[in-house]
Amino acid sequence: MNTQLGNLGLGIDTGGTYTDAVIMDLAKGEIIDSFKSLTTYPDLVKGIEDTLRGLDQEYLKKVGFTSVSTTLATNTTLEGKGYPAGLILIGYSISKELPTDYVISVDGGHDSDGNETHTLGNLEDIRDFVLQNRNKVAAFAISSYFGVRNPEHELRVKEYVRELTDLPVVCGHELSLSLGAYERAVTALLNAQLIPVIDDFIKSVLSVMKKMGIDSTLMMMKCDGSLVRIEKALEKPVESIFSGPAASLVGAAHLTGLKTCVALDIGGTSTDIAMIRDGIPIVNDSGAVVGGWSTMVKAIKMDTSALGGDSHVWVQKKTYIGPKRVIPLCLAASEYPALIEKLATPDKFSPRMMTDLMQPTAFFLSRNGCSLCMKLSDLSGEEVKVLEAIGDNPSSLSDIEKKLKMHPLMFIDILRSLVRKRYVQQIGFTPTDALHVLGEYHEWNRTASFMGADILASYLNMGRDEFCIKLKEEFQKNLALHLVSYFGSDIKKEDVRKFLECSDAIVFRPRIPVVMVGAPVKAYEKELGSIIEADTRIPDYYEVGNAVGALVGDVIYRTEMLIRPSTAGSSSYTLFSDKGRHVFDDHKEAVDHAIAHAEQSVKEYMRGYGLSMENVNFELKMNDIGSMGTLPLETKLVGIAVGSPRRGI
Repeated sequence: MNTQLGNLGLGIDTGGTYTDAVIMDLAKGEIIDSFKSLTTYPDLVKGIEDTLRGLDQEYLKKVGFTSVSTTLATNTTLEGKGYPAGLILIGYSISKELPTDYVISVDGGHDSDGNETHTLGNLEDIRDFVLQNRNKVAAFAISSYFGVRNPEHELRVKEYVRELTDLPVVCGHELSLSLGAYERAVTALLNAQLIPVIDDFIKSVLSVMKKMGIDSTLMMMKCDGSLVRIEKALEKPVESIFSGPAASLVGAAHLTGLKTCVALDIGGTSTDIAMIRDGIPIVNDSGAVVGGWSTMVKAIKMDTSALGGDSHVWVQKKTYIGPKRVIPLCLAASEYPALIEKLATPDKFSPRMMTDLMQPTAFFLSRNGCSLCMKLSDLSGEEVKVLEAIGDNPSSLSDIEKKLKMHPLMFIDILRSLVRKRYVQQIGFTPTDALHVLGEYHEWNRTASFMGADILASYLNMGRDEFCIKLKEEFQKNLALHLVSYFGSDIKKEDVRKFLECSDAIVFRPRIPVVMVGAPVKAYEKELGSIIEADTRIPDYYEVGNAVGALVGDVIYRTEMLIRPSTAGSSSYTLFSDKGRHVFDDHKEAVDHAIAHAEQSVKEYMRGYGLSMENVNFELKMNDIGSMGTLPLETKLVGIAVGSPRRGI
């Protein structure tokens, strides 16, 4: 192939199960090589290097542009396994649930016009909070009341915290200009929790690129389907929370040549559904919701569920799928052959005692290489004993019981804590194992899948094949449920499920194509078609769709500004933007300044990617809200600019 130096692009996606890579001729938009291998925990470097070594090395030497995506942030939040972070609230407290145990509230805050309502509280309280918890958390988040209208207090506290610790510090106003104190606090907190996840991923990619001599521009896909320079991705890791799903959407559109479609991505940990229209991903203006947490992150509008090929299948009086991800039995047995012997003599439990951890097909594996975990002194003496009892090979509950000389009920909560804190990985039966039993997937040790299915089916008085067929049917019904619910987001999923159960008489027919990507999608294509009548497409390279999307995304710059009367009855107006607040004598002056600011911001941003405005599509919309005589009560300006980063290479 006659491909010139610098015309090749490398796309990499690290998911919960696989790390995928593609090499593309950027001028033609054609994929010329691809490869996938297992994601390796906790050392991501090995999985990334294994994948890149599977590509044609001559092509790899010619790569001039690299872009990455990952589902690690999504999976971390879905499973509730974010690294611990401390939250400092200024001027308010939160009674709702928060994803952290480390919270302090101090005096301070501003009003909706950015005027200080209370002076900043005693910094000594913040000092004590930081010093007490700096060895228990991985980062700190700060959120002040109306901090988006005046970030002064957030910035002062940030500077003070940085004097006390070298841990990352995140402010709410840095992530969103939208109002909503609770959501902004959650957004800042999740960002702080995800910093180690994305930092580890990016450092792993850079390490492999250096080792393999890949000298190219490096970018990352954000959760709105746009690309950003890698240093910016490190500043706002929460914006990668849907990086992988966004990449699968963009990749699905590119692989099929469709400008408008819905992407259904079945991964190891989750199933993600999103839509692209006229070449631009549909964005959820109200903010992303993931793992039950509402955020202010501008992300693709999507339905994400903890339903994937590696979802834990466990039984009690019936079969449950997920929500936790585990290592499939077939995969674990490929690496640890002794697991077959353990499956031959499984633990036995009374159904009334069985939980997701107390399962006859559940095994546990120590993750000794989790370097950040080891830095956090959050393990109790009991947790250390259980961790040591598990060891480096898969252990059943009875194995741990023998070493600790105590009944599983006495240490099961400790074990659950270790799994949540990432010290321990769980092994179990999964939908991937069911596909191995049914002969529809052939990657790993099928014997382990057979044995696991026999064990679980016996608890339900079912046969092995019957159990796996029922499991696959339930998995498929859930896929259909989430797809229909995506189109009818205001309809309760319980009502959608009732509708789907009448599929022999009524059929759901989307008007736009549904593109399926992800390693196991071919196994579910036929069954999905029996429930939903759609223009379903599975393109070439469907199994590496995320890596394709990471590479072909655009640079998208969004800017929002708000103009309001400075005070009641005043003729002056205040402009709130990412540069802070500015007061102008009249409405027109504020609008003119906002337009000029938007245009200048776009120019500066795109210039950083080697793009001039001639190569950028920019649209600025202005919306007046209410009226005060002849002038609006509020004016909102929203701008969006789109350009291809590959033009600057």
